[in-house]
Amino acid sequence: MKLSNSQRVKLIKIIAEHLEGEEWTSLDLTLKQFGFPVSDQWSGDKNSYVIHMIEDGNDDELVELAQHYGINQAGADVASPEPETPYWADGHLRVFISHLTGERELAAHIQTSLSRYGMSSFVAHNDIHPTLEWQTEIETALATCDLLVALIHPDFGASKWCDQEVGYALGKGIPVFAVRCGADPHGFVSRFQAFNGNGKSAPQIAKELFEAAIDHKKLQQKMADIVIDLFVNSGSFATAKERMTYVERLKSWDESYSPRLKKAVKTNSQVSGSWGVPEQVKAIIEKWK
Repeated sequence: MKLSNSQRVKLIKIIAEHLEGEEWTSLDLTLKQFGFPVSDQWSGDKNSYVIHMIEDGNDDELVELAQHYGINQAGADVASPEPETPYWADGHLRVFISHLTGERELAAHIQTSLSRYGMSSFVAHNDIHPTLEWQTEIETALATCDLLVALIHPDFGASKWCDQEVGYALGKGIPVFAVRCGADPHGFVSRFQAFNGNGKSAPQIAKELFEAAIDHKKLQQKMADIVIDLFVNSGSFATAKERMTYVERLKSWDESYSPRLKKAVKTNSQVSGSWGVPEQVKAIIEKWK
């Protein structure tokens, strides 16, 4: 397909954003498979590297690489309309929970617990309306999620649905968190660190997932926005103190955060009245100057 100069620029930038989250080995593998050059003599960041390697590619090569990542054709000036996803709350991290049918209760409890951390979850058996086509809705949730959480119970690997859900996420570069619930991860997921869910309650599991999401490279920026939102809206002294610990562990910082924290100290009595928190706010603002 023939691209305009504007479409090429937009598409190259979008592809670079998708690829920069991958490890160098995986990144080079992808580029080579699609006929683009690679180099082991690069000292810059991944985004610049990808742009440099693909900028001379022809239109068809760029479109094919974009389609591999599910990017709509070639930097079209008008984006396709977003599918209806009522299970995702605005401003929340979107979490797809992959689980066995018989373990829907635990999945639902984790879904509820994650919501207090600014994380919306999709649990197929609870969120799909009976009149909607099952597979289509699952595909939509997978295509629009930020993170997949796999609850690894015995026989998880034997489930074609669960296997396909995890495989889709890995293929699209979506972070996957595996939670051991009586069984260990298998296949590609076994390469990643698994959370130990054995003997733990849903709130305990949810808290660990939330903290891991804050630290995950691909999720850091979105989680930083979420953590700041949670903190400035703290509804009790204890909540403000707890959420301040999450603000302190952020690895990404936007210039808008500092004035928002200052305003919270002035206008939210639960923040200003929480022992030690105003001083912590002052220190964190100074750190990110």
